[in-house]
Amino acid sequence: MRELTVELGERSYPIYIGEGLLKEASTYFVKHGISKKSPLLIITDSYVAAFHLQAFEAELREAGFQTGSVVVPSGESSKSLSMLESLVAKALETGLDRKSTIVALGGGVVGDLAGFVAASYMRGIKFVQVPTTILAHDSSVGGKVAVNHPFAKNIIGAFHQPELVLYDLNTLQTLPPREVSAGLSEVIKHGLIWDAEFVSWCEENTEKLLSLDPEALGYALYKGCSVKAAVVSKDERENDLRAILNLGHTIGHALEAVAGYGELLHGEAISIGMVGSARLGLRYGAPEEVYTDTKRILAKAGLPVRLPEHFDVDKVMDAMMHDKKFSEGTMIFVVPTAIGKVDIKSDVSVQWVREIVEQLKQEVQPK
Repeated sequence: MRELTVELGERSYPIYIGEGLLKEASTYFVKHGISKKSPLLIITDSYVAAFHLQAFEAELREAGFQTGSVVVPSGESSKSLSMLESLVAKALETGLDRKSTIVALGGGVVGDLAGFVAASYMRGIKFVQVPTTILAHDSSVGGKVAVNHPFAKNIIGAFHQPELVLYDLNTLQTLPPREVSAGLSEVIKHGLIWDAEFVSWCEENTEKLLSLDPEALGYALYKGCSVKAAVVSKDERENDLRAILNLGHTIGHALEAVAGYGELLHGEAISIGMVGSARLGLRYGAPEEVYTDTKRILAKAGLPVRLPEHFDVDKVMDAMMHDKKFSEGTMIFVVPTAIGKVDIKSDVSVQWVREIVEQLKQEVQPK
């Protein structure tokens, strides 16, 4: 098992990464002060529930925890205000009090949604992240929780740190291939912003990662979580440094909104966005190989690097205008300057961005 800590003073918390951790979940819950006297509520989705909910809930109950559970539909559409309302009703029905805990068992959607329920219920109660996707190695760390609005992703949210992150690698074995590739998008992103050697390692070990080799996967997730933990420990609320974690997200979130949170998986949209950011980097003087290497590595992981032709550029631009990173007529972009290094540009012209989006339709997918 691998372990690391998000250093936030009194609110510091551990991340555990290993095989078979769900079978020992109660031990970790007790260790980190999750109450047995107050009910806890497990929030999961229909896909994850079929594989893991029954055994997970049984393990906690056998250890003396009072559990309730609720299953939401799989997919980004569950991150809505209407779903938030129904989950608050379920929390009340389950009898959650101020010392209760909400447990997010699932991928990034479940983590964001359950975390926001925990942040808003009784003005904030404890929650635990139990990620079951590769993509969630990013979203489960750092305390950003949110739901979507039809016009903008994650526009309604809060910062609410978990008590712990329990990452059982065995849960990843049920992921479909497309979800595996989408998850690797954020793994690669952490290398692109922080660690050139890790990017090279990811490229060399792509086949092992795609085949869910436990040792390779455990190492990759540990490295990705380490980057996220280091950044969050220095800048919890995105005042400066944490913004680098948004590489590819300004365009990516807009693509998700335009696609109705369905056509593109989050990691796929971020992959296209990272290619766009690399193209933007060229305009700021980054070497050509930063763009070509970024594109090649993402494509090797089975990710899209071009924008589908049917996406309307005007709609993509409108969606970006609603993004949190749009201010006073210009956009904030994370722009790569080298593999493993990025810069934050706060005055990117809208016209440049439009041209980049149009160019993304012309990208050639590497073979």
